[in-house]
Amino acid sequence: MAEVGSSLLEQLKSCVAWSWTYLWTLWFFLMLFLVYILRVPLKINDNLSTASEPAMFGTESSLSMFLNTLTPKFYVALTGTSSLISGLILIFEWWYFRKYGTSFIEQVSVSHLRPLLGGVDNTAPSNSTSNNGETDSNRQSVSECKVWRNPLNLFRGAEYNRYTWVTGREPLTYYDMNLSAQDHQTFFTCETDHLRPADAIMQKAWRERNPQARISAAHEALELNECATAYILLAEEEATTIVEAERLFKQALKAGEVCYRRSQQLQHHGAQYEAQHRRDTNVLVYIKRRLAMCSRKLGRTREAVKMMRDLMKEFPLLSMFNIHENLLEALLELQAYADVQAVLAKYDDISLPKSATICYTAALLKARAVSDKFSPEAASRRGLSTAEMNAVEAIHRAVEFNPHVPKYLLEMKSLILPPEHILKRGDSEAIAYAFFHLQHWKRVEGALNLLHCTWEGTFRMIPYPLEKGHLFYPYPICTETADRELLPSFHEVSVYPKKELPFFILFTAGLCSFTAMLALLTHQFPELMGVFAKAFLSTLFAPLNFVMEKVESILPSSLWHQLTRI
Repeated sequence: MAEVGSSLLEQLKSCVAWSWTYLWTLWFFLMLFLVYILRVPLKINDNLSTASEPAMFGTESSLSMFLNTLTPKFYVALTGTSSLISGLILIFEWWYFRKYGTSFIEQVSVSHLRPLLGGVDNTAPSNSTSNNGETDSNRQSVSECKVWRNPLNLFRGAEYNRYTWVTGREPLTYYDMNLSAQDHQTFFTCETDHLRPADAIMQKAWRERNPQARISAAHEALELNECATAYILLAEEEATTIVEAERLFKQALKAGEVCYRRSQQLQHHGAQYEAQHRRDTNVLVYIKRRLAMCSRKLGRTREAVKMMRDLMKEFPLLSMFNIHENLLEALLELQAYADVQAVLAKYDDISLPKSATICYTAALLKARAVSDKFSPEAASRRGLSTAEMNAVEAIHRAVEFNPHVPKYLLEMKSLILPPEHILKRGDSEAIAYAFFHLQHWKRVEGALNLLHCTWEGTFRMIPYPLEKGHLFYPYPICTETADRELLPSFHEVSVYPKKELPFFILFTAGLCSFTAMLALLTHQFPELMGVFAKAFLSTLFAPLNFVMEKVESILPSSLWHQLTRI
């Protein structure tokens, strides 16, 4: 009972902090109506004796005389100014809501006024258990908002640039390309590059923002020596076809293997040699992975699968490249579902980070067992079988991890080229997954129908996804901001959960429209608006006048006269 009472008290304090907006608006509204009163003086009964007349009527008479001196331009200007101020507040509130997802005035009310009213600071831990839970949740939120390299990213020269030539649109954002430049500097450079002229040139090339400057630097490095990273840059950015990119990557493989074998023999001779060997390892793994992707794009899928398997066996600890996701996509293309299940058994583990590829591929395999015979009408009559229940649960699990994917798989939202980096559980990851895996879902008969019938049921299990999840941690609130940085401006970013407009924005919009209408009507029909305003005020103050009359009838006139004078 104490916890319930405390919760009700906190809600009451929040409401009080928020109610200042209503009070301010009500005062503003009443003041507007007061100045709309006609410039006709209030007629007071002359027969009333001044000795028995309360001082209140003298105040009303003074107010009436003051209002009588005002011109119609004043009323039009006042209502017009009120409408302008309300419109400016509306524009600011809308901009703040679109950028930060909350109302500015609501945030100020809860953050600043509520503590003054005695509200409990949410940041203060109530006990060690809740503090540890919040810390774990914050850590998970930070990890889930981390931007990852897209394991299936396209070739910049052969694919992204071709899209730009055809459509005139830039598929990559500056933020995304800047992250790629940082990755290249991390993977392809080391502290000893200045000792080798070609590597020193490439170290500067990875920092260049101008693509032509990077390409020129790569050609300059190749004139000095067979440089593997120079071939990588040319294959990624200068090659206009996948065939040309594959040819350059094969040349990079020859140079990279020589450097790798040499540094492997010297890696234990010091920290500098160990750093160089680590760099050469990253270069070699990157080249082999991209060669496998070239084979996959050119239709040699079995060759690509073999190259990926060999690469995962040779370098089992380099999980940062997420080569298993490339392998899963290639195996699905071969319809080798048993091999796909074997890969999932290894990587779909509770201790390993999840991805849309892992979750939705697992759902696809379970849906494949029942989707060809699934009928929503039959299922509603007889209930779901065990296999169907497992498939539905797998779909709910996948949708909870990334709720943006179904709209792309069901073609309810148009696809664009995937970015070079993705945010797990975000719209960017959904685009990257659907871009490559939509064809695999279409190939399985009835899989998309099953997804269409069941995916929205996930949201009934997690009514408050930002506060509590079902199988995963709560959905991170940072995905929208990060996705807007990763995805081009012409794409409408998918937002989850859908944000409702705060009440104050709607109220301000109504106030702005109402005052603008009053300004127009006052300008066109000042006398008629005065009649309406007077009638409204008469109705509004009728209860107060009734109470005052009752008080006057009860109290002696002399005592009432003394009170009014005081």
